[in-house]
Amino acid sequence: MTKVYGTGVFDFRRHRVAEYPVEQLQQQQIPEKTSDSQTGSNVPSSITLSEIQRDRLTKIAMENWSKADGGEGGSNKPFSPELVNEIYETELVVKSGRNPVPLQRVMILEVSQYLENYLWPNFDPKTASFEHVMSMILMINEKFRENIAAWSCFYSRKDMFKEFLECVLRLKEGRSLSIAEKTNYLLFMINAFQSLEDEIVSQNILRLASLQCWHSLSYGRFQMELCLNRDLMKRWKRTTKKAKEAMKRGEVFDPSTMVEATFVRNLIHEFLEVLDSKVFPNRENGNENDMLDASEFLEAGDACILYCERFMEFLIDLLSQLPTRRFLKPLIADVAVVSKCHLSTLYRHEKGKLFAQLVDLLQFYEGFEIDDRLGRQRTDDEVVQSHYDQFQSFQLLAFKKIPKLRELALANIGSIHKRKDLSKKLSVLSPEELRDLVCCKLKLVSKDDPWSERVDFLIEVMVSFFEKQQSQKEAINALPLYPNEQIMWDESLVPSINYTGEGCLALPKLNLQFLTLHDYLLRNFNLFRLESTYEIREDIQEALPHLLAHINNEGETAFRGWSRMAVPIKQFRIKEVKQPNIGEVKPSSATAEVTFSISSYKSHLRSEWNSLKEHDVLFLLCIRPSFEPLSTEEASNATVPQKLGLQCVRGCEVVEIRDEDGTLMNDFTGRIKRDEWKPPKGDLRTVTVALDTAQYHIDVTDIAENGSDDIYHSFNILMRRKPKENNFKAILESIRDLMNESCIVPDWLHDIFLGYGNPSAAQWTNMPDLLETVDFKDTFLDADHVRESFPHSKVSFTHPDGTENSSPKPPFRIQLPRSLKDVLALPGNEKSALPLANGTVDANSEKEELIVEAYVPPDPGPYPQDQPKQNSVKFTATQVGAIISGIQPGLTMVVGPPGTGKTDTAVQILNVLYHNCPSQRTLIITHSNQALNDLFEKIMERDVPARYLLRLGQGEQELATDLDFSRQGRVNAMLVRRLELLAEVERLARSLQLPADLGYTCETAGYFWLLHVYSRWEQFLAACAGNHEKPTFIQDRFPFKEFFSNAPQPVFTGKSFEKDMRTAKGCFRHLKTMFQELEECRAFELLKSTVDRSNYLMTKQAKIVAMTCTHAALKRKDFLNLGFKYDNLLMEESAQILEIETFIPMLLQRQEDGHARLKRCILIGDHHQLPPVVKNMAFQKYSHMDQSLFTRFVRLGIPYIELNAQGRARPSIARLYNWRYRDLGDLASVKEDIVFHKANGGFSYEYQLVDVPDYNGRGETAPSPWFYQNVGEAEYIVSVYIYMRLLGYPANKISILTTYNGQKLLIRDVISRRCVPYSFIGPPHKVATVDKFQGQQNDIILLSLVRTRFVGHLRDVRRLVVAMSRARLGLYVFCRRSLFEQCYELQPTFQLLLQRPEHLALNLNEPTLFTDRHVDDTGPIHFVSGPEEMENIINFKIYQAQTASHQFSTPIENTSVQELEDGSTMASNSATDDNNLDTAMETEDNSDKNEKVSSEEGLVTIGTGEVTAEEEPNSNDETSNPNSNDETANPNSNDETANIGTNSNEETAMEQ
Repeated sequence: MTKVYGTGVFDFRRHRVAEYPVEQLQQQQIPEKTSDSQTGSNVPSSITLSEIQRDRLTKIAMENWSKADGGEGGSNKPFSPELVNEIYETELVVKSGRNPVPLQRVMILEVSQYLENYLWPNFDPKTASFEHVMSMILMINEKFRENIAAWSCFYSRKDMFKEFLECVLRLKEGRSLSIAEKTNYLLFMINAFQSLEDEIVSQNILRLASLQCWHSLSYGRFQMELCLNRDLMKRWKRTTKKAKEAMKRGEVFDPSTMVEATFVRNLIHEFLEVLDSKVFPNRENGNENDMLDASEFLEAGDACILYCERFMEFLIDLLSQLPTRRFLKPLIADVAVVSKCHLSTLYRHEKGKLFAQLVDLLQFYEGFEIDDRLGRQRTDDEVVQSHYDQFQSFQLLAFKKIPKLRELALANIGSIHKRKDLSKKLSVLSPEELRDLVCCKLKLVSKDDPWSERVDFLIEVMVSFFEKQQSQKEAINALPLYPNEQIMWDESLVPSINYTGEGCLALPKLNLQFLTLHDYLLRNFNLFRLESTYEIREDIQEALPHLLAHINNEGETAFRGWSRMAVPIKQFRIKEVKQPNIGEVKPSSATAEVTFSISSYKSHLRSEWNSLKEHDVLFLLCIRPSFEPLSTEEASNATVPQKLGLQCVRGCEVVEIRDEDGTLMNDFTGRIKRDEWKPPKGDLRTVTVALDTAQYHIDVTDIAENGSDDIYHSFNILMRRKPKENNFKAILESIRDLMNESCIVPDWLHDIFLGYGNPSAAQWTNMPDLLETVDFKDTFLDADHVRESFPHSKVSFTHPDGTENSSPKPPFRIQLPRSLKDVLALPGNEKSALPLANGTVDANSEKEELIVEAYVPPDPGPYPQDQPKQNSVKFTATQVGAIISGIQPGLTMVVGPPGTGKTDTAVQILNVLYHNCPSQRTLIITHSNQALNDLFEKIMERDVPARYLLRLGQGEQELATDLDFSRQGRVNAMLVRRLELLAEVERLARSLQLPADLGYTCETAGYFWLLHVYSRWEQFLAACAGNHEKPTFIQDRFPFKEFFSNAPQPVFTGKSFEKDMRTAKGCFRHLKTMFQELEECRAFELLKSTVDRSNYLMTKQAKIVAMTCTHAALKRKDFLNLGFKYDNLLMEESAQILEIETFIPMLLQRQEDGHARLKRCILIGDHHQLPPVVKNMAFQKYSHMDQSLFTRFVRLGIPYIELNAQGRARPSIARLYNWRYRDLGDLASVKEDIVFHKANGGFSYEYQLVDVPDYNGRGETAPSPWFYQNVGEAEYIVSVYIYMRLLGYPANKISILTTYNGQKLLIRDVISRRCVPYSFIGPPHKVATVDKFQGQQNDIILLSLVRTRFVGHLRDVRRLVVAMSRARLGLYVFCRRSLFEQCYELQPTFQLLLQRPEHLALNLNEPTLFTDRHVDDTGPIHFVSGPEEMENIINFKIYQAQTASHQFSTPIENTSVQELEDGSTMASNSATDDNNLDTAMETEDNSDKNEKVSSEEGLVTIGTGEVTAEEEPNSNDETSNPNSNDETANPNSNDETANIGTNSNEETAMEQ
């Protein structure tokens, strides 16, 4: 098993992924290591930049193809095919071992742009050698391994790419490949078939999976398939017709010899040959007891095993996508690949565990419940009926033609369709008869297949074809939701985080297309389950070592230590096991009682255990440590459970928890009233838990049938997890429930969702029931705004009666034709035709007329609260296009680059949608509470009544408003509003001289409205009909004049009948709204229960309901039970949400009459920024679990609208990342506002790359594996921050970002020593990783890139875009120039950065941040040589401040805050603000100061002093003081450093 870190007594950090796993250095041609290469890293064989620079391959690259110095390679030598051949033979060929490539050599070549600059530009299909093509294959595979764009460079010569693929397909002709070359070749094909969204790939690779491949079918199978697919007859006849015509012309045309016909079949035969004869080279077939020479097996066999595993992956990929499955499935069945694999030695060998799992996965997809011809999910009834029909046909054949099978022919199908029974019945046939049956009569395999001589093979084929398969629903329902110890430490299912991409795994993949919705859900279910399993495993490995388990004198397990998250069990007993439900075998429920003590915990830890509540998930563990400690050799070979003494793991769910007196705690069901609540007593707690019934049934069956130990009497540890990370069970239940339902997505979305059909089918222009005329309310600020928003249309303004309007004013109604050119959603590979914010349109182009009706809105009422809230944002043409698309039915996708107003656009869609479709309900989903709150706060500022808004979930407390938008808060608000309105009704009654009790209830108020208010209004309108010429008539006769006498202004003027009539209608509108609100309050008057009221509010009252995707997944069952309904779904941050967490919110309601109610789906996100967080690198890299639905839709070519004007950053800073987008320009505000024109005081440039050399002889270090730090960059950045604070920059306008957690903690460490003690400096606004800062911004960003050896995960361009787009006014990047300037993927950004000096350029003549200097004027430049000089500059600045004030007679350490503030020219940021910021930073990560990680020697230079890690206080040993409050004594703390190894989307996923 791969080594798992974090299991030792003292090493509690989570392990990291090795970005660049490398072989041992002794296997490489690299000169001796320098001291720099050996500092601090525990990563095996880390390679340093200096080694790369001195390496032979680097020198060859510099001479032949490198463009690192910015040139075009003019000084490079001409292309040499001999050099390519020599590099391949000496550097890239693997002679032995499992790995198919020398990874480090491939990495160096890939970094040097070998493919882009040498292999591809010089590729000629006529002269290209085998070594040339194979070298390109290796480079492409390496790009896929590193998750970077692999095909982009081929677009420079699109036509030639087809020739390249042709060379690849014919590469094996006349040449024998080594097993490593075969594996690399196969991996290339896997990568190609996983890139079907790329047009140059799909056009050329899909022909291998076309109908032509049926030429290689056996004759019998071919006949059978054509009979089953009669619609293919015509296509096949056309193919044969072409062959006949060619023969008539005398041409040689044999379709059966074409590469399309033979390629896959030849690959399969090659695989079977390797499987049969090369995996175990010294073993004869069937002679399983022969022993192998171990060394030969390890060298030859391991490489063959990897090839076999990769081939299984290849076939699984082909069968799990409909375009490749349709024609290749018969070919795979014809060769009987699965049956041959089942009978292979490898399948049963211990080395073949992963291979066996992959074979089972292939068998699953071969028999998947789908109609391959129609691409339709087959129901359970259809599957069963098909099985019976098939078996009956076989019985009829046996009855007629095979007398020996008469008993089988007459038997009940239920008695013979199991594997064991069927094998027994078939055993009566002789080998010849069996072969005749399988090959000639049933035509399941060809008679020419050499395997057809084997009886066991023929029986395996028969049994596989005819046995009854378990229903997928039955299988998923029988699966335990909680992981057990077998799954947790199975490396092929739940790999360690240091997955490198070199091998394959027994995991499903989330790629572009899915067979059915069930297939989609099943893959997501398995991956989500295994991802949560990995996280649980990590938590167990962190919690258990603290307990220090040992065997006491009585021979029982005892514990010397303590753990925050795990506690010993005092007593465990099964409480109740209920009978199974009808049709099931597992119990309907199983409950147990667990008793434990919290006496050893301090108060804050007691409260955590006391806060356990219903539905919380706990884990029961059995620990039995070895009597004696494991020796070094035993420990190195032991599995993690063996090291921990872990015997079993079982999950459970809390039903209730009681204290020592048996009093119920944390009850939310209403059994205990609030006034009866008492604090829990005693130290003992008894938790009633619900066990997983499926797992319980499996365990009990195992005990009964196999005599296994009863694990339910051996549990001795109860473990909990952090609540935010422990919601996996509810989400898995939601997915399982969806699989058990007839899962209906809207018809207009179904095919697109699965990845098929016309990508534009769900666009609004292709949808029925369009809104032909849309009232845009406050979207447009004036008529010119309308014209600018529709540059491709001829805008004609009219009055409501249709006449021309020469002076139009908003609001506007617009008739939207389907052919509207201004709403242009385009696939990702097309450029936008819309202009930039400042662009123009061709005046000569013919424009379609657009009718815009300007109307006068009705008077809203006489009171200020009646006036609608108005939008002040001037939307761009693209934003207006997104709004139009969003309010129409169908799918709308909006890509919002940084700073382009995604949220404003979303809010306006909701606003316009509410006013045009007031009866429809909209659901808002976001990834984070912060984004949801930002969206919600802006909605409240628009003209949507607060009573229609509802915010669900835990984050609503953070809303910056005095109103409470939670369910309870909205109910209370409705009750308060009811009383206010009833008081108004009483006042109205008094004004009409009527009894005041008419407003006693909402019901009586309704009668009052009909009898007295509405009737008076009708009489008034009738009286007005003939008195239009009397200007004072309305003022005299208006029936409710007295009621409105308290209006701020006189209601009527008496000068104009028309104006007064408009005002009268406004007053009546106020009354009508008032009684309408009362009618809505009536339900809250009738419902007495708080729960009923809040449920009514959610399901009926609220028009706009907002929640996070996690809340939606957790509460889906509750929403269904309550009858929750919605018509529209708007999802913000959709590119950051896991695919399944995007899908579940689409299905929070039951279908209506077999149809989905959902009418609109609006996805807003940015796939060019970071994807969803997936903690395990294997699930992220291999299974693509971090692919969001938004990104998948973009890859599928579904058109989207990309916002094209940013208003966040200076235009010069925006150029660092706008190359990644279609036409991203700048809003007028960033060009005109003075703040964007002024320079940053004290700095010569507004952005700059600062080269940081080795600091004290060191660059990057790793105190623990993959925990990267760079002391030089940390010191430099903090010095620059102090310099800025001395100039007066407010601390809350500066953020420090870095790409690694280790560097973040190091920078915080330096800040705590150099800045926090002095309140006039204080900490910056935030010190965070780039990943965590996504979605945020600040004026000044100081960015540390850390790495000096390899670029690392910044090669992911999405991370680069996030890093470059956080700054508004200033961006200063600290890194190693020589490393990053070579990176191909980052070239567009770094070419701009490198146009400026690499030394930090300061303007020391500016003593403050205030300057009138233009941003393009550098002023006098002082170049800073490095961190040491920067430190001297800030010391000199402090000295100047001291001298100028004549008040600094003491050293800085003893100087008061006020003295320094008086003496320096600071901005208005007060010490109090800084202290608050300090507190905020400490709250964000309270344990950073106690558990710091600096360089590997534990030494950090802060100013002029040195502090060692050994001097840290509060390092009490956990075992000696279990009650200590010190966080360092508690590795399971909720604080960030407790998860010091939890990475994010950085090479591993950081803590969510």
